[in-house]
Amino acid sequence: MGQRGTIGMLGKRLSRRELGGLAGLAFAATATAAHAASTAVSGAPSDAEIAAILKTRVETERRTVGVVVGVIDAKGRRIIAAGARGAGDTRPLDGDTEFEIGSVTKVFTSLLLADMVRRGEVALNDPAAKYLPPGANLPQRGDRQITLIDLATHTSGLPRMPGNFTPKDPANPYADYDDAKLYAFLAKAPLNSDIGATYSYSNLGVGLLGQLLARRAGMPYAALVQKRITGPLGLKDTAIALTPAQKARLAAGHDGGLTPTPYWDLDSLAGAGALHSTANDLLAFLAAELGYVDTPLKAAMADQLVPRRQAGGNLKVALGWHVSPRPGAPGEPADEIVWHNGGTGGFRSFVGFDKARGVGVVVLMNASNDIGGDDIGMYVLAGAPVSKVAPPRQTVAVAPEILDRYVGQYQLTPAMLVTVTRQDQRLMAQLTGQRIFEIFAESPTDFFWKVVDAQAHFEVGPDGKATSLTLRQNGREMIAPRLP
Repeated sequence: MGQRGTIGMLGKRLSRRELGGLAGLAFAATATAAHAASTAVSGAPSDAEIAAILKTRVETERRTVGVVVGVIDAKGRRIIAAGARGAGDTRPLDGDTEFEIGSVTKVFTSLLLADMVRRGEVALNDPAAKYLPPGANLPQRGDRQITLIDLATHTSGLPRMPGNFTPKDPANPYADYDDAKLYAFLAKAPLNSDIGATYSYSNLGVGLLGQLLARRAGMPYAALVQKRITGPLGLKDTAIALTPAQKARLAAGHDGGLTPTPYWDLDSLAGAGALHSTANDLLAFLAAELGYVDTPLKAAMADQLVPRRQAGGNLKVALGWHVSPRPGAPGEPADEIVWHNGGTGGFRSFVGFDKARGVGVVVLMNASNDIGGDDIGMYVLAGAPVSKVAPPRQTVAVAPEILDRYVGQYQLTPAMLVTVTRQDQRLMAQLTGQRIFEIFAESPTDFFWKVVDAQAHFEVGPDGKATSLTLRQNGREMIAPRLP
């Protein structure tokens, strides 16, 4: 980030949120600093300590409408919750409330891979192309082909998202991305790096992995997850398609400004983030990971953590899991935190465990923002500091005739324009090469993005028309003069 400047950062952050937020890898960049600043703890924090953090996150910082935390250790399982299911639904959250879990789905997809390797159905080093439908192709570099392990560890070289990902409905962006679009893109997909050489988080890669495993098993991805994972583990509330009873327990999703937002539907890339689940189900999943219950998936779960590839700094990636060193014991290989987080348009999730200490945690939120619940999860697991964040910005109404005075193009750099348009009562902004997003007024001349922590100020002339736009992000300002 740093040296890349404001625009580079804005572009990256918008990409993570606009293309699904399925990865939610903000913690990866700050893991080392957070760990260095923390001290190792024995046992998980008390319910009262966790409840105080959740109360602050919901009532004071107003970063989410509701949050559920599940903790498991040698003493058992417990649920701590704060807030409500939705802005208009005051029913409290509990361990059986359904959430979209986004990229935590990737852990299930990679567990399918480990299980199918155990069964002799596939091998980690099998070329992914071996399981493509007839007529479909994958890129390769020299003699090196993309393998299943490359997909599971984000080292395939495939981009984060397919280049032909152009949603009809940005509020439900994955719904219309089908197999035809997926395989059309893969036939000419660029590779961002040598295959197997560099970690680069890819929703496309893991979504493809889910597709290929389902094809090998001869059944849809959702059915495969139920047959091989959720069924054997007794996870009755973890699924893609929910029953009417489960829908009745589904929390409402909200954007970063706590405005209700639509649920997401994933088609071809389901393996990257389509699952719903509950805190109780995910605690049952962690009970199996930690060895508190016996399961036929025990060996496959252990196998998931064997392959390790570098993901930057002290962070490593296994099959579907990220692995960070636990503070206070950097020299002990067994002292590590295994985790994954995720997000959709209206939800954030975090699941992690420390096997050496026998502690696991689940954090589920019904709002999508850059903070999420990663810091809460790491606090429970490792005593890492909890982020202190300001409350969300408040919006004000601005008359359409004033918005019209800001419509135009602004020269941010020689190669980067900010194009401002009005759509009905909304002001929209688009940076060159990025998607268009609404910006929200907090004063007649000051606006902000909800999808990223960035703001725009319009400088106006005597006639009230904007003469320049100032983009603020990460403590920096860039002035963009308005083009004639």
